[in-house]
Amino acid sequence: MRVSPTFWRVLKWLGIIIVMYQLWIFLHICWWINHNPSTSAFMEDRLEVLQESNPDAVLKHRWVDYKKISPNLKRALIAAEDAKFVDHEGFDWDGIQKAYEKNIKKGKVVAGGSTISQQLAKNLFLSTKRTPWRKAEEAMITVMLEATMSKRRIFEIYLNVIEWGNGIFGAEAAAKYYYHTSAKNLSANQAAKLAAMVPNPRYYDKHRQAKGLIRKTRIIEARMNSAEIP
Repeated sequence: MRVSPTFWRVLKWLGIIIVMYQLWIFLHICWWINHNPSTSAFMEDRLEVLQESNPDAVLKHRWVDYKKISPNLKRALIAAEDAKFVDHEGFDWDGIQKAYEKNIKKGKVVAGGSTISQQLAKNLFLSTKRTPWRKAEEAMITVMLEATMSKRRIFEIYLNVIEWGNGIFGAEAAAKYYYHTSAKNLSANQAAKLAAMVPNPRYYDKHRQAKGLIRKTRIIEARMNSAEIP
């Protein structure tokens, strides 16, 4: 069957658009090696949602340098989210396999195998809308991050852009909001509880004494001393 020239032209332009988009992402990542992102795709999505009910809504967010964030919080997040962070190249294949097996056993999604690098890729560039190509794009961005940035820089950006409640983003805003202190002065228990909140921060913002949160906080706190941070 003969394929029309129009089809090939459309395919060509589609390829060009995809390549240009990947280049746009890569240039942003290169810029962020030495410059701090002021926002992220996920932050912009959440702000838009908040402003639907309150046009004057703003996000609570303040960037702080890596050295001004408590080692307690760094260890807690590594222990909770990605124990192999300093060793892998963006993907924890054992973790992905275990999450897959657990989800199959339960018959629904109850565990994720995303690394800190994958979470950062998603937060920085991808919307909350689920599309067939979203995971593939997340993987591409993860590869770019790992190839371009140091582990310390990836972790520093992650600590400053992840969500910690309804309109709460980054370690400094979370420390102020929940504990009236700075990210630098978080105790081990406070850090463990913040790390435990990460998978479902808006829920735990409203249910701070939930049994599951308290149980997970204890587990994270017990694992923190063995966590390796960049």
